[in-house]
Order: sequence, then C-alpha cells, then structure tokens
Amino acid sequence: MNLKQLYYFKRLAETEHYTEAASSLFITQPSLSHAISELEKELGVALFARKGRNVKITQNGKRFLPYVEDALASLENGRMTLQKNSDENKENIRIAFIYTMGEYVVPQLINKYSLSPSRHNVTFSFTQGTSLTLLQELKAGKSDLAICSYIADEPDIDFIPIIQQELVVVTAKDHPLARLYENEVDPGGDYPLSLYLFFRK
Repeated sequence: MNLKQLYYFKRLAETEHYTEAASSLFITQPSLSHAISELEKELGVALFARKGRNVKITQNGKRFLPYVEDALASLENGRMTLQKNSDENKENIRIAFIYTMGEYVVPQLINKYSLSPSRHNVTFSFTQGTSLTLLQELKAGKSDLAICSYIADEPDIDFIPIIQQELVVVTAKDHPLARLYENEVDPGGDYPLSLYLFFRK
C-alpha cells in the first residue's frame, strides 16, 4: 500500500468513474485500474463494483474511505506544519534601491550573496524609489538596507561606497556646458554631476 494508491482510491470513490478520476489525477485509466486492483489484493476485499461503464463503491470501500481521508488529511497537516516551520526559519532581507540599480547591480549582489550554502535560507523583498524616499523608509525600519546616492548630514546612517556610475551629460547645443571639456566641468559648481552610491550594512 502506498500514498498514490490511497489518493487514487479516494478520488475514484468521489467520482465512481474511472475515466473522470484518471483524468483529474493526470494518469491513464489503465494505471488507475492497476493501482486499485493492487490495493484490493493487498486488502483482500473489493473496494469497487462494476456498474456498466462506471463503478460503485462497495460497503468495504465505504468502511475504508473515512480512514483514508483521515490519513491523507493528517499527512497534509503534517506537511503544512513543516512548511510553516521552514518558512519561519528563513531570514528575510528587505532591500530598497534606486531605479538605476535594478537592472544589473542588485541582481549581481543577490547572486553573489546567495552563492554561500549557509545563506540558502535567506529570502529577499524589494522596493524601489528615490534616494530621499529610500532613506526615509530605512530610518523608519521599513527596509534593512538601501542602495542609493549619498545624502549628506545623516549621522545615524552608515554610508559605504559599492559602485560608481559614469554619467553622460546631454545638453542643448547652446547650453554653457556644451562648450566645456569633460575635465573642465566642476562637480561642485553650478552643474553638479557626481553620483555616489552607497550601501548600508
């Protein structure tokens, strides 16, 4: 006797129709017939009686059915309990990041972090937004870390640089910046161009 036979028996008892039961179980009718036949041989009783193209559950089948239902329900409860405990033991890291980090940087970081076998129970949840919004959420405890631009005057936040991005300035031909060479643009001047990306541990 095995679980498949019990599942098959329960489904056939519900439908009393081999073709319908087999279809709902995604198996062939001969496979279902063989499983039921083997179960009946092991139990030493007939569980179903032929009735034209259909079958009818016997008295022995009716007596056996509640035990099968209880056993399968108990096993399902056990499975759900184990699944719940497994989920509770998983650590979830909430990561917030600016939009430009979503395509390459964040996936690469997650992939590298997850390579260690000791981190297989770690899951991740993600939010996106502007640097200011992400910083506010971080301070409010809505995320565990943020990947964003550097924001000054935040003594309660640790900023750690992880990446630098090259920015391309697109201007109108008559804009003052269009007449300057790249090394002549002053990041601290009227046209700040520097972007610093930091990671909070």
